[in-house]
Amino acid sequence: MSFDLPQLARAIVTASLPSMESIGWGILATGKIAHAFARDLALTPGAHLAAVGSRRLSSAQAFAEEYGAAAAHGSYEDLVADPAVDVVYIATPHALHLDNARLAFEAGKHVLCEKPLTLATADAEEMVRLAGVHDRFLMEAMWTACHPVVRALRERLRAGEFGTPRHLHAELGFRVDAPPEDRMLNPELGASALLDMGIYPLTIAHLLLGPAQQLTAAGDLSDRGIDLDIAVVGRYAGGALATMTASMTSYSSRACEIATDQGRIRFDDFHHPTEAVFTPHAPGPGSWVVEPGEPVVVVGEEPIIGQGYGNEIAEVGRCLRESLRESPLVPHDQTLTLLRQMDELRAQVGVTFPG
Repeated sequence: MSFDLPQLARAIVTASLPSMESIGWGILATGKIAHAFARDLALTPGAHLAAVGSRRLSSAQAFAEEYGAAAAHGSYEDLVADPAVDVVYIATPHALHLDNARLAFEAGKHVLCEKPLTLATADAEEMVRLAGVHDRFLMEAMWTACHPVVRALRERLRAGEFGTPRHLHAELGFRVDAPPEDRMLNPELGASALLDMGIYPLTIAHLLLGPAQQLTAAGDLSDRGIDLDIAVVGRYAGGALATMTASMTSYSSRACEIATDQGRIRFDDFHHPTEAVFTPHAPGPGSWVVEPGEPVVVVGEEPIIGQGYGNEIAEVGRCLRESLRESPLVPHDQTLTLLRQMDELRAQVGVTFPG
């Protein structure tokens, strides 16, 4: 009888962690994104909400009651100390992520941290270093990279099924009506159209075209120096181009389209896609006449869990059960590459954050 030793080792580790049968999640903070995450967590097999933590106990208690958490904590310290918590989901503003992750790592918890991981690459590199020092799993909550539709399209593009991509356009924006102290408008909390919305077009371009070779940005800044609107042009491998926009002042189509040398691919909504459709094109009779062929609908091999956050939750669970310290779908290098891009783009448009 022969054994796959790495597989056997993973099985032993998993068997020694009975909580991994159903992974206990702790949600750190109770803002809007935490609510969306909790809704999808409830739909994800093999995961449950063990505890929630807030700076106000009343907020944690209300959240726990709404989503069925076993415990509510009035501090982040108490949350990460909860023995029922295997992994902490960090849902605070960007500027607080590094301190929150450090707290979780020091308590021996794994971390899924909201995007972007930090405000600047240097802080993200420190977070990755801390994860290594404490031998804990760390993943940026870039659910787009875990989304079944995006993953299926990426694989089929790489296989050359839809031709060679030549241009991608993606846009994401909505009007933000909030008081100046709100995290979406407060520079001290990392307010930025690029960081909140622009990270999605940059990510979809990275996933479908590869790492950017050159990026150029133009932006419109608020009187407090944050980017309210930003447009980015990128050059990618093989001469492929991308145009990407993000806005906190207007409503976008949330569309993503990829033009290839064989046709066009369109997401119904690349932020929360249910499918992507490739329409082949071929020259028709006459000048400049192009006739569309039969559309090909792209869906994922796995079901979409909730709004898609459930798929990143499932990916974290898979990685923990296999004793991985980073996800192959959202590797640390990919996260750091995109943060370096955003550092560069913020410098181009003149955005700086306090400290």
